[in-house]
Amino acid sequence: MEENLKQLSKTGASEIIRIAIFGPESTGKTTLAKQLAEYYQTVWVPEFARDYLQEKLDSDRGICDVEDMLPIAYGQTKLENERAAIANTFLFCDTNLMVTKVFSELYYNFCDSLLDEAARAHQYDLFFLTDIDVPWEDDGLRDSPEGRESVFSVFKQSLIDNKKPFITLTGDKKTRLNKAVTILEELKMAKKMGIDSLDFVQIHEHGIPLAKVQEQLTIYKNGIDKTILDRPATIGDGIKHLSSEEFVKKAAFFDVHKTPLKLKKLVPASGAATRMFKFLNEFLKDYHYNNESINAYINRKRDLELSLFIVGMDKFPFFKAIDQQLRADFSDFEFWSADQKNYYFITYLLHSDYFDFASKPKGVLPFHKYLDHVATPFEEHLNESVAYATVQQKSYLHFTITQAHQPLFEKLEQELKSKIETQSNTIIEIGYSYQDRSTDSVTVDANNQLVKNQNNELLFRPGGHGALIENLNALDADLVFIKNIDNVIQNEINAIVLHKKGLAGILLKLQQRVFKYVEVIHQQQVSESEVNEIVTFVQNELSIELTNGFSKLTFENKLKELLCVLDRPIRVCGMVKNEGEPGGGPFWVIDGNGKTTLQIVESSQMDLKNEEQQRILDNATHFNPVDLVCGIKNHKKQKFDLSQFVDHNSGFIVERKLGSDTIKSYELPGLWNGAMAKWITVFVEVPMVTFNPVKNVNDLLKPAHQAHQTL
Repeated sequence: MEENLKQLSKTGASEIIRIAIFGPESTGKTTLAKQLAEYYQTVWVPEFARDYLQEKLDSDRGICDVEDMLPIAYGQTKLENERAAIANTFLFCDTNLMVTKVFSELYYNFCDSLLDEAARAHQYDLFFLTDIDVPWEDDGLRDSPEGRESVFSVFKQSLIDNKKPFITLTGDKKTRLNKAVTILEELKMAKKMGIDSLDFVQIHEHGIPLAKVQEQLTIYKNGIDKTILDRPATIGDGIKHLSSEEFVKKAAFFDVHKTPLKLKKLVPASGAATRMFKFLNEFLKDYHYNNESINAYINRKRDLELSLFIVGMDKFPFFKAIDQQLRADFSDFEFWSADQKNYYFITYLLHSDYFDFASKPKGVLPFHKYLDHVATPFEEHLNESVAYATVQQKSYLHFTITQAHQPLFEKLEQELKSKIETQSNTIIEIGYSYQDRSTDSVTVDANNQLVKNQNNELLFRPGGHGALIENLNALDADLVFIKNIDNVIQNEINAIVLHKKGLAGILLKLQQRVFKYVEVIHQQQVSESEVNEIVTFVQNELSIELTNGFSKLTFENKLKELLCVLDRPIRVCGMVKNEGEPGGGPFWVIDGNGKTTLQIVESSQMDLKNEEQQRILDNATHFNPVDLVCGIKNHKKQKFDLSQFVDHNSGFIVERKLGSDTIKSYELPGLWNGAMAKWITVFVEVPMVTFNPVKNVNDLLKPAHQAHQTL
């Protein structure tokens, strides 16, 4: 018996994929094992203990006791090995040594060392932990149903403690079978990819389909082709220029035609403000408090950012709150040296026990100091929303956030919403959503092997703001305004409103014509002259290049192509003059078919080792401030499936250091880059006053964030 139990721990190398169905009594293990064996046309291993104990009971030898544990384990081992020899791809085990081990410990507070060792050593490719969400059934051998929750917890903890790969199955018989089959198909793929079971479970729990992981690994291996720039988009060549009077007319057009529409404002607001305070964190880490002055540190590190921060410290909107806290905590604060005051100010600003600003989202930080209060970006976006995204006294605002930060946003909402509603005579509806974890990427090393942390857990990286195309896709709206969380301003609100409404007016005007043309094409009520009119509109107003040889196509094929280029979501994007800000801009790009299209391109997507590509970038005249208005419904008021308009080849690989090693992660095509690459795209110049991002805390010292007024 001992030799047989030891041999069981060596069966993991079999090509048969062994699945252990694991859980307390009456949780559907046998039913699921039979279902799966039938589905995959293979065999399953029944529970040896059932027949063993029934025979013992029938022969008047009593009920199960601790002495039965080893014979049951031996019988189960023998039965499993016999079935494995005739299995087809999968072997489904109704029970296993781990179950026997748990029952022995649970009922007798004892487990034979031989059984314990064998149960720990034996490897299954996956455990299905069956939940207690099914009715308990009495079969004459089972205990009472009381305490099922605690027993289930013991079973689950045993898998965790012994580092077994497991996935919990819930639901009725049909639901469990469908879930199990889906998981097993993914497991087969993982095995072929060389991914072990523990890693597979982590990927599954993260929600990333194996096909996506396979795509990511292929990308890491082969790299990503760089975007090919043809030329910069400039005024008159891809970027429209409107006079102030024309913007006023477009804004008025929007106001007249917005009544039947549902408007929403989408604000990407995920992540913490870590980068905003990077130089201050570095100061706290590197400053020799007892051995040098702050001025010496500034000279040693050539840290002009810190110098600017200290000089302008009393102008920051958070200065008063931190200063008051320091004075409350230290009675002699007034007599401290300037260096001591400044050091403690920065410490309180960032330390987790105090204000902890670098760990909070930008949306909840103090940005603007008004005469009667301090405002956050969250508040500024609410005020903007009611000013230009309101229909019939209703305004809809949606923030994409990190789930852990939601209480901070909701606290602000409770404090501000009713006040702003009263001031604006507008009802505000605020929604939140998170970046889907299934859009994250696995991380690999220089050899493209999966990277793990010190706890042997896979490292995942968020897919970037491109993942938010799914959040946008889920919104119910005719027209969506998009603006980043940190791009708010303290003054010039009227200019912001005018140009936002102007962009929306441009979109609605274009959309009217697009819908009209799509409708007549669908109804096949279009003449040759009307086709020429549509072609002129497509080329001149939408800046869309048609297929080479379009003029030689049959009339029917011309209509098909025109329908293809018109029946798409539309975005009108504000562009500001390039003043050296880092980030993407508008370019004419050569696609895989050799056609040129208008795209927003980040420098990370460009081949800057190519002199010609670098020259094109250097000649760019405009910058992308993320100032978008989007039409996401078609001519029938049906939502487009925005996932169908993504250029999946426009993501990029991000490299960073983990200790001394280089690791790689994949970022999805950006929300306003590749994720919208196949939209109808129109670029319009907007003034610099509309672009006031806060990337660094010192940006709050700029005039756009310093003007005083009362809201």
